[in-house]
Amino acid sequence: MTQTPTTHTAQDQARAHFTVPAKHPMVTVLGSGDVLLRVIEKAFPAADIHVRGNEISAVGAAHEVALIQRLFDEMMLVLRTGQPMTEDAVERSIAMLRADENGGGAQETPAEVLTQNILSSRGRTIRPKTLNQKRYVDAIDKHTIVFGIGPAGTGKTYLAMAKAVQALQSKQVNRIILTRPAVEAGERLGFLPGTLYEKIDPYLRPLYDALHDMLDPDSIPRLMAAGTIEVAPLAYMRGRTLNDAFIILDEAQNTSAEQMKMFLTRLGFDSKIVITGDITQVDLPGGTKSGLREVQRILEGVEDIHFSRLTSHDVVRHKLVGRIVDAYEQHDSRDGK
Repeated sequence: MTQTPTTHTAQDQARAHFTVPAKHPMVTVLGSGDVLLRVIEKAFPAADIHVRGNEISAVGAAHEVALIQRLFDEMMLVLRTGQPMTEDAVERSIAMLRADENGGGAQETPAEVLTQNILSSRGRTIRPKTLNQKRYVDAIDKHTIVFGIGPAGTGKTYLAMAKAVQALQSKQVNRIILTRPAVEAGERLGFLPGTLYEKIDPYLRPLYDALHDMLDPDSIPRLMAAGTIEVAPLAYMRGRTLNDAFIILDEAQNTSAEQMKMFLTRLGFDSKIVITGDITQVDLPGGTKSGLREVQRILEGVEDIHFSRLTSHDVVRHKLVGRIVDAYEQHDSRDGK
C-alpha cells in the first residue's frame, strides 16, 4: 500500500491517504459489503474515513489517523501472505495497536501475530489470534515446561495440542501424551456406570475432539494403538518416566499439590510439558488445595519453566464468552473471593 505523507490541518487534525495496490481487490481490504470498513469506522468514531476507487483517506485527530495508517499497513501485510482479513482479525489488530500506543511496548506487530502458522490440517490453519497467544506459543518453543493459565476459550489447550502434533510430525518427539485429572463437578469415577474406559471417556472427550480437528480421524485409532498418542487420566502417570514425549496436562486446576508434584517429576529426557488450567474453575472437594495455584508460588522464576497468563481479552470463542468471564471476575472481586 502506498501512502501520502500525513498532513496536519487546523487544531491538531491530520489527514492521511492510502493507495491499495491494484492486485488486491478492494473487497479484500474493506470486506464483503464493506463489513471490515464498518468495524474500523466504529473503532475510530471521531475520524472520517473515505473510500474512492482504490484510494482511502482518513481525517481526524493526529494520533487516531496515525493508528488508522498503521492498521491499514498491518492489514496489507496479512493480505500479502494470502490470508484473508476477518472482522475478528481487524478488531484484534486494533486492540493490539491501541495497547502498544498506551505503553504496552509490544515487540510483535498484529501482522506477525496473525500470520504465525502452527499447524495446517484438513484444509484449515491453526494460528494464534492474540498477542498473549503468540507469546504462549513462542514460550512452548523456548522452554521445557510451560504453564498456560487463563479462562475458558483462550486457546490454552487447543494451541498446546497443535504444538504437540507439530512436534510429532516434525519428529521432535516420538509420542504425545494427553492427560487430565478425572475429578470434576464433584463426581468420582467409582460412582459412574460402565467399564473403566466408559468411566474415563467423558473426562477425556474434549482432548479427543481437539485431536480430530488436527489429524485424519482414521489415523487416530492406529496412532493410539501404537502408543504414539496416549490419552489417559492423570493417575496413569504415577511411577513412570516420560522420555521423548510432548506431554500435556489439561484442567490442571483440579490437581492436588501432591498430584502436581507427581506429574512434574515424570519429566524425562528430550520431553516437553505444557500444563493448562483456569484457577477460577477449581472443582476439587472442599479443603483440597489446587496444585496449579500452589505451583505458581513454588516454581515462578525457575529456569526453563515459563508461566503464560491469558485473560478475557484472549478469548477466541463467541464475543459473549469474554464478557461473561469479565462479569464473573468483577462479581468475585466484589464478593472478596
